[in-house]
Amino acid sequence: MPEKKAQPTELLQGTLDLLILKSLQSGPMHGYGVAEWIHECSQDVLRVEEGALYPALHRLELRGLLSAQWGMSDNNRRAKFYALTAAGRKQLAQETDYWQRMSGAVARILQTA
Repeated sequence: MPEKKAQPTELLQGTLDLLILKSLQSGPMHGYGVAEWIHECSQDVLRVEEGALYPALHRLELRGLLSAQWGMSDNNRRAKFYALTAAGRKQLAQETDYWQRMSGAVARILQTA
Protein backbone atom coordinates (compact mmCIF):
# COMPACT_ATOMS: atom_id res chain seq x y z
CA MET A 1 0.00 0.00 0.00
CA PRO A 2 1.53 3.40 -0.96
CA GLU A 3 2.46 5.66 1.93
CA LYS A 4 0.44 8.87 2.06
CA LYS A 5 2.31 12.13 2.55
CA ALA A 6 1.26 13.81 5.77
CA GLN A 7 -0.84 16.93 5.44
CA PRO A 8 0.67 20.14 6.82
CA THR A 9 -0.39 20.71 10.40
CA GLU A 10 -1.90 23.86 11.83
CA LEU A 11 0.30 25.78 14.23
CA LEU A 12 -0.26 25.56 17.95
CA GLN A 13 -1.84 28.69 19.38
CA GLY A 14 0.81 31.25 20.25
CA THR A 15 3.64 29.81 18.15
CA LEU A 16 3.33 31.86 14.97
CA ASP A 17 5.05 34.96 16.37
CA LEU A 18 7.90 32.86 17.73
CA LEU A 19 8.38 31.07 14.40
CA ILE A 20 8.36 34.35 12.48
CA LEU A 21 10.94 35.87 14.81
CA LYS A 22 13.10 32.75 14.52
CA SER A 23 12.86 32.76 10.72
CA LEU A 24 14.28 36.28 10.63
CA GLN A 25 17.14 35.58 13.04
CA SER A 26 19.63 35.07 10.23
CA GLY A 27 18.59 38.09 8.17
CA PRO A 28 15.78 39.95 6.39
CA MET A 29 13.16 38.06 4.41
CA HIS A 30 9.89 38.82 2.65
CA GLY A 31 6.64 37.22 3.78
CA TYR A 32 6.66 34.37 1.29
CA GLY A 33 10.24 33.57 2.30
CA VAL A 34 9.20 33.43 5.96
CA ALA A 35 6.36 31.01 5.16
CA GLU A 36 8.65 28.80 3.06
CA TRP A 37 11.38 28.81 5.74
CA ILE A 38 8.89 27.60 8.36
CA HIS A 39 7.55 24.92 6.02
CA GLU A 40 11.02 23.67 5.05
CA CYS A 41 12.50 23.76 8.57
CA SER A 42 9.54 21.83 9.93
CA GLN A 43 10.18 19.16 7.28
CA ASP A 44 6.85 19.89 5.58
CA VAL A 45 4.85 19.53 8.81
CA LEU A 46 3.91 23.18 9.39
CA ARG A 47 2.40 25.51 6.84
CA VAL A 48 1.51 29.15 7.49
CA GLU A 49 -1.36 30.51 5.45
CA GLU A 50 -1.20 34.06 4.06
CA GLY A 51 -4.32 34.99 6.04
CA ALA A 52 -2.42 34.38 9.28
CA LEU A 53 1.11 35.33 8.21
CA TYR A 54 0.68 38.88 6.94
CA PRO A 55 -1.44 40.12 9.86
CA ALA A 56 1.17 38.60 12.23
CA LEU A 57 4.04 40.32 10.39
CA HIS A 58 2.17 43.62 10.56
CA ARG A 59 1.38 43.14 14.26
CA LEU A 60 5.04 42.37 15.05
CA GLU A 61 6.10 45.44 13.08
CA LEU A 62 3.65 47.64 15.02
CA ARG A 63 5.01 46.23 18.30
CA GLY A 64 8.51 47.27 17.25
CA LEU A 65 9.82 43.70 17.04
CA LEU A 66 10.33 43.89 13.27
CA SER A 67 11.38 46.61 10.87
CA ALA A 68 10.27 46.57 7.25
CA GLN A 69 11.66 47.89 4.02
CA TRP A 70 10.48 47.59 0.43
CA GLY A 71 12.80 45.86 -2.00
CA MET A 72 12.91 43.48 -4.96
CA SER A 73 12.45 39.74 -4.53
CA ASP A 74 14.45 37.08 -6.37
CA ASN A 75 11.85 37.07 -9.14
CA ASN A 76 12.05 40.88 -9.58
CA ARG A 77 8.81 41.63 -7.78
CA ARG A 78 8.38 44.41 -5.28
CA ALA A 79 8.19 42.89 -1.79
CA LYS A 80 8.31 44.04 1.81
CA PHE A 81 11.36 42.64 3.59
CA TYR A 82 11.18 42.19 7.35
CA ALA A 83 14.09 42.18 9.79
CA LEU A 84 14.43 41.70 13.55
CA THR A 85 14.94 44.78 15.68
CA ALA A 86 16.88 44.71 18.95
CA ALA A 87 13.54 44.36 20.74
CA GLY A 88 12.67 41.48 18.39
CA ARG A 89 15.91 39.65 19.23
CA LYS A 90 15.17 40.07 22.94
CA GLN A 91 11.59 38.82 22.47
CA LEU A 92 12.87 35.83 20.46
CA ALA A 93 15.22 34.86 23.29
CA GLN A 94 12.44 35.15 25.89
CA GLU A 95 9.89 33.20 23.85
CA THR A 96 12.45 30.52 22.94
CA ASP A 97 13.23 29.98 26.62
CA TYR A 98 9.52 29.79 27.46
CA TRP A 99 8.74 27.24 24.69
CA GLN A 100 11.75 25.09 25.57
CA ARG A 101 10.63 24.94 29.20
CA MET A 102 7.00 24.23 28.26
CA SER A 103 7.76 21.61 25.60
CA GLY A 104 10.22 19.91 27.96
CA ALA A 105 7.57 19.76 30.68
CA VAL A 106 4.97 18.30 28.28
CA ALA A 107 7.50 15.76 26.99
CA ARG A 108 8.29 14.65 30.57
CA ILE A 109 4.57 14.22 31.28
CA LEU A 110 4.05 12.18 28.10
CA GLN A 111 6.92 9.86 29.06
CA THR A 112 5.33 8.88 32.37
CA ALA A 113 3.68 5.49 32.66
